[in-house]
Amino acid sequence: MPSQKQLRWAQLRVGLTVVFALLVFAFLVFLMSGTTGFFKPTIRLVSYADSAGGLRNGAPVRLQSVDIGNVERIRIVDHKDSSGAATPVLIEMKVNAKFQPFLHTDSQVLLSTAGVLGETFVDIDSTQAKGPVAGNNSELPSKQVPDIQDVVRSSQSTLQNVNILVNRLDRIVTAVEDQKGSVGKLIYDKQLYNNLNSSVAQVNSLLSDIDNGRGSLGKLLNDDTLYTRASATIDDLDKVAENLNSQKGTIGKLIHDPSLYDNANQTLAKANQLMDGINRGEGALGKFAKDPAFAKKLDQMITNLTEITDQLQAGQGTAGKLLKDPSLYNHADQMLVESRGLVTSIRQDPKKYLSIKLHIF
Repeated sequence: MPSQKQLRWAQLRVGLTVVFALLVFAFLVFLMSGTTGFFKPTIRLVSYADSAGGLRNGAPVRLQSVDIGNVERIRIVDHKDSSGAATPVLIEMKVNAKFQPFLHTDSQVLLSTAGVLGETFVDIDSTQAKGPVAGNNSELPSKQVPDIQDVVRSSQSTLQNVNILVNRLDRIVTAVEDQKGSVGKLIYDKQLYNNLNSSVAQVNSLLSDIDNGRGSLGKLLNDDTLYTRASATIDDLDKVAENLNSQKGTIGKLIHDPSLYDNANQTLAKANQLMDGINRGEGALGKFAKDPAFAKKLDQMITNLTEITDQLQAGQGTAGKLLKDPSLYNHADQMLVESRGLVTSIRQDPKKYLSIKLHIF
């Protein structure tokens, strides 16, 4: 039988072995999951965000999607960014010091998700960074990235619109299947098919007539007389053009004779001289256009004519009475009637009016 002391020593050895195994296992797990290691130099970086977005302690920290460290701690603090917006989430990161030359004070911290439903990790973007190299405990600015919840919220209105559109399309398809509306009748109406088939048959018949030279259009396409006449017309036009180029005929001389241009140029020159003389007040037309005394006389003459016309219309003066007084017309008419009666009496009994009586004392 082992003594009590031996039993205790055996239990102590078993306990020490279990503890040592657990420590070794934890160390191995850390080495497999971590990126900094126990004996590698590290630096500490911090960043502030408005939301953790599912980030947890120990989450990977990546530079351009390459693992360089882990999230050490996440906590809530009272902090605001330069614009005054609240950024209460403090993210403390521990990264491998060998990546320090690639980290700058203006490198942006993004909370990204591995896939659609993967874990959240810290992704540092240094592609546009131009600031100094980040040191230990340096603060890196954060950039808000929409998470899956933001995408779902923003897509709700789109999904609602799609649902409304689907419902409308369903109503349209139902109406078409019920042969309602123009489209429904267009698809299901047999009479429309019959009419269309008849129209196609008529078109085929028309094309057959045209191909066989029947009708006006068929003769137009198949009769050589049209081609012959067109060719003759083109020949005649070619002869006309040749005559024009040869300066034959009136139009040919009109186009090629330089004397016509000279005469027209001289006529225009004389017309310009005449217009210049008129503008200078020379000659009868010039005085008519430029002499103010003549214009005054012309205006006075027109005024006098207007007054005379007004007086004639009013029946004033001899001429006015001659135009407006009806008694003159009556007297003249009476005189003509009496003259006609006198001529008639003379014709009936000329001796009465043409006899000569001679009296001697």
